[in-house]
Amino acid sequence: MRNWRDRVVLAYIEEPPFGASDERGFATGSDIELAEEILHAIGVHTVECKLTTFSELLPGVAAGQWDINVPLFVTAERAALVAFSLPVWALHDGFLVRAGNPKHLTSYDALARTSDAQLGVITGQVQHDAARRAGVPETRIKQVEHQQEAIDALLEGRIDAYASTALGNRTLVQRIGDTVVCAVSHDLMEAATHAPPKGAFSFSKANVDLRREFDLHLRKYLGSPDHRDRMGRYGLTATEIDPVVVD
Repeated sequence: MRNWRDRVVLAYIEEPPFGASDERGFATGSDIELAEEILHAIGVHTVECKLTTFSELLPGVAAGQWDINVPLFVTAERAALVAFSLPVWALHDGFLVRAGNPKHLTSYDALARTSDAQLGVITGQVQHDAARRAGVPETRIKQVEHQQEAIDALLEGRIDAYASTALGNRTLVQRIGDTVVCAVSHDLMEAATHAPPKGAFSFSKANVDLRREFDLHLRKYLGSPDHRDRMGRYGLTATEIDPVVVD
């Protein structure tokens, strides 16, 4: 295995504000910036960002095709395949819907009760499982590989809601425009009874040294003024950060 201090390859997906490609094709986003900050702090000379799809993230890093993935929600099933870092954010789900929310879709339960409502999800993401647990039948769930496919399906009326993180959907509204789409947060309904799920970077289980060094510095950095300031520029607040700060 090559020396990770020379070069680390970070895989990301198009999912603003966490990761995206700017107009020049360079990777940007809150998760990208956090990873680069920690990797450079532990002595990595070069961080190379690789755009991929969500379905390729776990098998790719597990097979050593790259060194680290941007954060995704931690589950027992995923932890059987990869080694996770300390959690770096905690996020509730939400819907992206057409402006005015014509079918009044305010939760997975509400969508399940609306017999003609169609939901879009990214294949393999936890929102698919959440919808199924709420009783949304598989026949009313459209799986896509890329976020833009879900947005296109929503705008064209092929789905009625796209399920993702509430924060990510608010970012999409800023990009697309609130006269076209709106974000429906599930936070107020879920916060009283459910802690928000946490997300973390992931590594090959064989990449022990890199993960150990990464976590050592991450533990010191999470919740620091610099961390909060950097993440705040992408819309992450104490609500998303405080649940993962280690005392």
